[in-house]
Amino acid sequence: MKKIQVAIAVSVAVLAIMVSGISVYAGDTEKININTASADELTQLHGVGPKYAAKIVAYRDQNGPFASPEDIMKVSGIGQKTFEKNKELITVE
Repeated sequence: MKKIQVAIAVSVAVLAIMVSGISVYAGDTEKININTASADELTQLHGVGPKYAAKIVAYRDQNGPFASPEDIMKVSGIGQKTFEKNKELITVE
């Protein structure tokens, strides 16, 4: 009886994880426009804290708008890994 309860609990936990994963990928995620987002909004990007958000805003102020999402890598400290984590979230439109 105890084994059945444990098996049910594990099954429910696995199902909950699967459902939460599906909802994350199934929903439309609102994109962040790196040309207009505030520093606070930019911190919603993966791996971008207040320091890098401020660098993105400063770069944009000094160099004008980003022409493509990939241009975020022109900001000091924002590399390929950070871009790859966020490429589906970033827009310049």
